[in-house]
This record gives sequence, C-alpha cells and structure tokens, in this order.
Amino acid sequence: MNADTAAHALTLTREIDAPAEKLFKAWTTPELMKEWFCPKPWKVSHAELDLRPGGASLIVMEGPEGEQVPNRGIYLEIIPNRKLVFTDAFTSAWVPSEKPFMTGIIEFEDLGDGRTQYTASAVHWTAEDKQAHEEMGFHQGWGAAADQLEQLVKNL
Repeated sequence: MNADTAAHALTLTREIDAPAEKLFKAWTTPELMKEWFCPKPWKVSHAELDLRPGGASLIVMEGPEGEQVPNRGIYLEIIPNRKLVFTDAFTSAWVPSEKPFMTGIIEFEDLGDGRTQYTASAVHWTAEDKQAHEEMGFHQGWGAAADQLEQLVKNL
C-alpha cells in the first residue's frame, strides 16, 4: 500500500493459527461466510460470490431486529490463498454504485508451521469516510469477525 492509499486506510492485522488455504476458503465460500462474517448478534442471511475479477458479490447482513443491510460490490483481484481485493464502487458489471465507500484488501501471508498473517484493510475515498467507518466501529467489528473466522477455520 502506498502512502496516499494508507492515508485513507483502516487496517486490522492478526496472526492466525491456521493455513492461508483455510482462511481463503472461509472468505470465498458463501455458506462459510454466513458462519463468521458479521459480529454476533448480526448474521449473513444471504451471500452470492462470483469469484473472478469483475465478478459481482452480494452479502446481506441481518441484524437482531430483522433489519437488513445489503452490501453489493465487485472483485478487483483474486490471488488464491494470498489476496482478495473488492470494492463497493461498482455494483455489478462495472455499474457505478450510488456512493462508493471503500475498497477491501484481504491478505494472507504464510508464516510457516500452519500459521498465517491475516491483514484486512478498508481503503476509503476520503478522510471523512475513513473517520465515519472508524466511528462505526471498524476495529471492534472487523476484530470480532476475525475472531469468529479464526474459530471457524480451526474446525475446517
């Protein structure tokens, strides 16, 4: 990540006791995403993933009161077991979204002995969007999801 990109990024880094292949599988399998992607009591009620550059994704998060938050986007880069890059700047087939908010960069670095350095970054278009995401609870929410991800992959 260059300095311009880093200025608008929020990043979570964890060392996870699981191989990158399992983490990548949890990020790219809709049924597995439903088990870890949202901090509880929220859940993923629907996930569609077209895993290719330009492929669309739709992840619907559902709150404890039944509220639904659809997240549409597309994949920009996919390197199996190493990296996923996606954005909400487009909804499908390069159709611009109403308001782009972030690009997600998920990296899996093999540390050996079945351990992985997991880095999840949200890169925003503006300092205001970065601040809003931080105030929404980026570190707590993405941290809780990472904890749930780690628990899930231990059982894969």
